[in-house]
Amino acid sequence: MLGAIRVRGAAGRPRTRPGAVAADKAYSSRGNRAHLRRRGIKAVIPEKRDQAANRKNKGSAGGRPVGYDADLYKERNTVERLINRLKAWRGVATRYDKTPHSYLAGLHLRASMIWIKDLTRTTP
Repeated sequence: MLGAIRVRGAAGRPRTRPGAVAADKAYSSRGNRAHLRRRGIKAVIPEKRDQAANRKNKGSAGGRPVGYDADLYKERNTVERLINRLKAWRGVATRYDKTPHSYLAGLHLRASMIWIKDLTRTTP
């Protein structure tokens, strides 16, 4: 999935290597971290408790504790909320569409609906 990432900036062509990848503890495997490290991408992934315990049990052979930017990890909540809003639409949540193109079109349609609703919302 990381190979298909395109990060758009203000100008120029899209970058294929983001500065950082924020993920939850399910993606904290050594393989995922090694892949990100090889590509020069900062991993913002907390360590699972059992992984930390196993590392500590190995002593000095277990390596250093995993470091991650806690403030950047907190911003992951914004993306999670957007995904929940997208999945509130049944067609996206259950993936009824047969082809990837029609599914992507549904995602774009739902994202447009969310964007227009947010634009028309009046704040007191």
